[in-house]
Amino acid sequence: MKYSFTLLIILFSFLTAQAQPPKGMGKSDPQAKGVLDAVSAKFKTFKTVKASFTLKIEDAAGKVQGSKTGTVMMKGVKYRVSITGQEIFCDGATIWTYDVAAKEVQVSTLDNSSGSITPQKLFTNFYDKDFLFVLAPDVKKGGKVFQVVELTPIDKTKPFFKVVLEVDKASKTIMSTRVFEKNGNRYLYAINTMNTTTAITDDTFSFNLKKYPGVEVIDLR
Repeated sequence: MKYSFTLLIILFSFLTAQAQPPKGMGKSDPQAKGVLDAVSAKFKTFKTVKASFTLKIEDAAGKVQGSKTGTVMMKGVKYRVSITGQEIFCDGATIWTYDVAAKEVQVSTLDNSSGSITPQKLFTNFYDKDFLFVLAPDVKKGGKVFQVVELTPIDKTKPFFKVVLEVDKASKTIMSTRVFEKNGNRYLYAINTMNTTTAITDDTFSFNLKKYPGVEVIDLR
């Protein structure tokens, strides 16, 4: 499986449409917006986030074609994503993408425009301009109740036609995101554990070349 962080990019890339609903397309469900607004407000109260996740790709029949696990840490605009074979560091200004097998790290500048792709956007109000959304019936799993929000992209040129979010009703946190592609594939990003009280030092989000001897640096800035 060579999709690694590419799948995360696919999941986060649906945040960048920046479109406005055309006339006659319909309106979003106010109840669904209420759920998403609550998620965004709750996330913004966290000083740090450390979560473990599972990333899966499924075919049209729901059969798992591949699966990987990883961790994500966030602090303000800083983040670090670790998944088998790859690590992404961002200190809020610079992004380092480290490929373990290739022993190389690509360095680029973070685009601070509204369309930039960051893990933080998965948990905040990315939905306002890019989607129409409706509230589906709640589901129960493992003794917990999850609110289900279905989002339809306004930009119909996107490679997917639907995104389904499951929100823990008690904690107001997105626990899973499933993206339905037009080609039949489905990408599932599920949170396994989340800690919002862990102290995380700022140097966690920077790539220290001294800790990775022999790594080639490809500077794209």
